[in-house]
Amino acid sequence: MDSPDIGAGLRKLAYFVATTLDGFIAAPDGSFDFLPLMPDVAPHLVAEWPQTLPTFAHAQLGVDSPPAGRFDTVLMGRASYEPGLKLGVASPYAHLRQYVFSRSLPPADYPDVEVVAGDPAAFVRELRTRPGRDIWLCGGGHLAGQLLGEIDELVVKLNPVVVGSGIKLVDRGFDPHRLTLTSTRQFDSGVVVLRYTRDG
Repeated sequence: MDSPDIGAGLRKLAYFVATTLDGFIAAPDGSFDFLPLMPDVAPHLVAEWPQTLPTFAHAQLGVDSPPAGRFDTVLMGRASYEPGLKLGVASPYAHLRQYVFSRSLPPADYPDVEVVAGDPAAFVRELRTRPGRDIWLCGGGHLAGQLLGEIDELVVKLNPVVVGSGIKLVDRGFDPHRLTLTSTRQFDSGVVVLRYTRDG
């Protein structure tokens, strides 16, 4: 069984996200219903990564409330936050402290989350100095691009799908970052969960 723990010490930032074979985490409009949670993958997430499942799905999936795990904080970009809003879900991960990075959302209009308008990398560096557990980056690609130098671990649920365009896994200029593969988990549905850590 893979353990989500990657060690003690300074709080770590883990980017855990579903992606296509060609590196897209959402459609051009931000939707991601073409990347459903496959029935054979769900038990793995419930057992190993329960905190990455939205709060409203916990009862249906049999997740303890609140779920145990390594994270106490989740980061998301505006585009990652908005699909839930369209469904009337203003607090998608109520079991975690939620930060939404946006320069356009008025904080007073979104009391269920903390809206951050400043530099994401500087914010994460400051956040690491506060007491707490590890930090989960759930998306999106533009935010991941700004935080690439801060990401300690990348966990991708690689889906056997090619889409051609959309929101990239990481959206930034050419800037190679080499990672080390630490584990793989393959499922009959064709999904492969790959875990990487940052070199150095």
